[in-house]
Amino acid sequence: MRKLIVFLIVLVILLVAVDRVAAAGVERDLANRIAAAADLSGTPTVTIEGIPFLTQAVSGHYPEVRFDLGTLTYGGVPVKNLRGAAYDVTAPLADILQNRADIRAGRMTVSGTLTRATIDKYAPRGVKIGGNGSRLTASGELTVGANKVKFDAELRVSVVDGQIRLQAEKIEGVPAALAQFVSIPIPFKADLPFDVKVTRVRSVADGLEFTAEATDVPLRG
Repeated sequence: MRKLIVFLIVLVILLVAVDRVAAAGVERDLANRIAAAADLSGTPTVTIEGIPFLTQAVSGHYPEVRFDLGTLTYGGVPVKNLRGAAYDVTAPLADILQNRADIRAGRMTVSGTLTRATIDKYAPRGVKIGGNGSRLTASGELTVGANKVKFDAELRVSVVDGQIRLQAEKIEGVPAALAQFVSIPIPFKADLPFDVKVTRVRSVADGLEFTAEATDVPLRG
């Protein structure tokens, strides 16, 4: 009985080891594919969620694959902590072993942070961006007739046609109607990897955190 128990323990350890080795190999392959799809110079960190891995490998279906791209620049805009997840990844084991191209993610999400310094870079001349983490603010000067008038305003953060836009509201120092002239687009919507489109954005302590999504995304080798 004791020998049987020892045998079972050793067998479980071996299966776990094989599972992790196989997972590491597929993670490397997916990391290379993600790097190629995102046009990266380096290789991202990739983690296949869920265990046992071998069950997923045999089925050729991975419910969730997470990756970390680090800090990158898209469309001239630095993005901090760019990370994401691929869901419902179809990756037959034979395709991975033979480096075939037919590997796809049913859905892809990517998130990252635009720092305060980056946001301030896109503000109109004479306008300074600030904030307290939960809300962004703008202060500066507007030309009213022949005069320059100082103003302070809170900024509403929104997504317009897949692009992040900051729009002044609750403006002080000038007529409320002039708030429409303090509008700041962040122009990088077409440059994000995997053709994802920005769907959500919120103000955080470091700046603006966004989430972008895409469906039916190919991961070519």
